[in-house]
Amino acid sequence: MMLVHDLDRLNCRVIGSARRSGARFDAYRIDDTFHVDIDLPGVDPADIEFNVEGKILTVRARRGHAEHERAQRQMVLSDTLDTDRLDARYDNGVLTLSIPLKEPAAV
Repeated sequence: MMLVHDLDRLNCRVIGSARRSGARFDAYRIDDTFHVDIDLPGVDPADIEFNVEGKILTVRARRGHAEHERAQRQMVLSDTLDTDRLDARYDNGVLTLSIPLKEPAAV
């Protein structure tokens, strides 16, 4: 298992948050898959939205109906990631997004 601590190397950085503290997250790579774990305790999975537009991954979540209980994270993703095969799961208050690397182009 290879953990990547240098997120610049993966061309991934946080560029915004709707709340001052935001939702805590970890980003790492295992083999040929990039993973993002976002802590969203107490959030109903139906209240989590995520999308990729260009290279920007946006995750939004809300807890209850109060405006101050909303969180948003945006990340710039590397061109080497295959966002069409993004997989998401929510377990024990953690949203995990798994994005495989693109297959190398045939020579």
